[in-house]
Amino acid sequence: MLDDIPEEEYLYKGNTACAGCTAMLALRYILKAAGPNSMIVNPACCSTVCQGPYPKSAYGVPVLNIAFAAAAATADGIASAERNKGKNIIVFAGDGGTVDIGIQALSGAIERNANILYVCYDNEAYSNTGMQKSGSTPKGAITTTTPTGRKDSKKDIDFIVMAHRPVYMATASSAYPKDIYKKVQKALSIEGTKFIHIHCPCPSGWRYPTERSIELGKMAVKTGMWFLYEYEDGKIKLNPPTVAALKKPAPIDDYIKSQGRFKGANIDAIRSEVEEGIARIKEMV
Repeated sequence: MLDDIPEEEYLYKGNTACAGCTAMLALRYILKAAGPNSMIVNPACCSTVCQGPYPKSAYGVPVLNIAFAAAAATADGIASAERNKGKNIIVFAGDGGTVDIGIQALSGAIERNANILYVCYDNEAYSNTGMQKSGSTPKGAITTTTPTGRKDSKKDIDFIVMAHRPVYMATASSAYPKDIYKKVQKALSIEGTKFIHIHCPCPSGWRYPTERSIELGKMAVKTGMWFLYEYEDGKIKLNPPTVAALKKPAPIDDYIKSQGRFKGANIDAIRSEVEEGIARIKEMV
């Protein structure tokens, strides 16, 4: 139930997101948790386009659109300005602008313990520019730059961020909006650099019917393709959907076969990688 989440909306109707876009669903609940005393820093990504054409915006808070590589550094500068003390400064960036192009600025911001919330919404490719492979694209997935499927493994941005020992980090899924809401609220109550990584199924890029976005998001968690957890004080705390999944993971076959991007993929190789990920996360809790 979502009864305890505010009715106020800061993501307005008329945004130009694709049908079934879960990145905008995630942003909706991020903004509900953050409230009007917030500012979004947007590097180049789908979210930049979803705002709508200038001079109007579908976002109910101020937005600064910035270059791919500069989001975390820009957010740090904004948060450091005296006039912005007490304001929620939130980076909302895709996986391309986080896992690849923006990683150096993110690393520096965490090292300085900048008082920002960095949110990576992860649709596992450069979706805004035609679905090229990003560092977050999973093994076996077809993109315009991996037309026969990705052969190597994705970059693990969560463990890279964790190695910096941020004051708070978490993973989330657009299929679990109440979890997003609670984690954003918690993150914004903490001083320093916070990082939330949100899994966001993309129907146009992953090649599945738009009405299945939430179903596939939940399947990713239940199969162990995606974990939900929080990291604080050097410790990982698994969230209930992942606790249940690790006890008895659902078969990955239906998740893989539901997406056109995995056409012809080696399911056994993907399954093996998922099992390795499950074993690693179990060792850390």
